[in-house]
Amino acid sequence: MLLIATVATLAASLTVAAPAVQTPSAPAAKGAPAAGMRSFTVDGVHSKALFRVMHMGAGQFWGRFNDVSGTYSFDPSDLATAKFDVTIAIESVDSGNGDLDKHLRSPDFFSAKDFPTMTFRSTGVEGASAAGGMLKGDLTMKGVTKPVTAKLEYTGMADMGRGMKSGFEATFTIKRSDFGITYGVDKGAIGDEVRVTVALEGNLAK
Repeated sequence: MLLIATVATLAASLTVAAPAVQTPSAPAAKGAPAAGMRSFTVDGVHSKALFRVMHMGAGQFWGRFNDVSGTYSFDPSDLATAKFDVTIAIESVDSGNGDLDKHLRSPDFFSAKDFPTMTFRSTGVEGASAAGGMLKGDLTMKGVTKPVTAKLEYTGMADMGRGMKSGFEATFTIKRSDFGITYGVDKGAIGDEVRVTVALEGNLAK
C-alpha cells in the first residue's frame, strides 16, 4: 500500500509540473486581402485589350491595343462594389502588320487623329460572386457611346514583394457598325461583330 501511494504521489507531481503544450497558430497568408474598398491604378505594361473579328468569312483575325490606362476600385469581399474607368489609346492598335495598323488608324476604321481614345466607364455589377459577375457600363468609341455588358472575371489579388496588385478580365461582344465603323461589313469581307477581351492588372493606389 505504501509503495502504491508513493507512486501515485510522484505521478501527480509530474503531471502538475509538466508544461502545457502550446499549439502554434497558423501564420497569416502573405498578401491576403482585407475587406474594404481598395483603389488601383492600371499597370500599362501588364494590361492589354484584344479584339477578334471574322475575316473573309473564313478565319478569326486577332489584334490588340497596347496602351491601356485608367483606374478601378473594389471591395475584395463584395465584387458588386467594383467600379472601372478605363481608357485605350487608338494609336496603340497592333495587328502585327504595319500597313494594316495604318489602315486601322484611318477614317475607314478608328479615325485615330479625330478620336484618339476609346473609353469604358462602368455603371454597376450584376450577379456578383467571389469569381466575378456581369459588368455593365458605357463604351465610347469614335464619338459614339453605347451601353455594353461584359463577363467580368476576378483573377486575383496578392503582394508578391512588389506591392499589392490585383487583376480582372472582361469579355464582351459589340457590333462595330453601332459605332460608325462599317468598312467591309456590306460585302461580308470583315465581320460586324467583334469580341473584345480586356485584361487588367492594377497597382494599389497610394
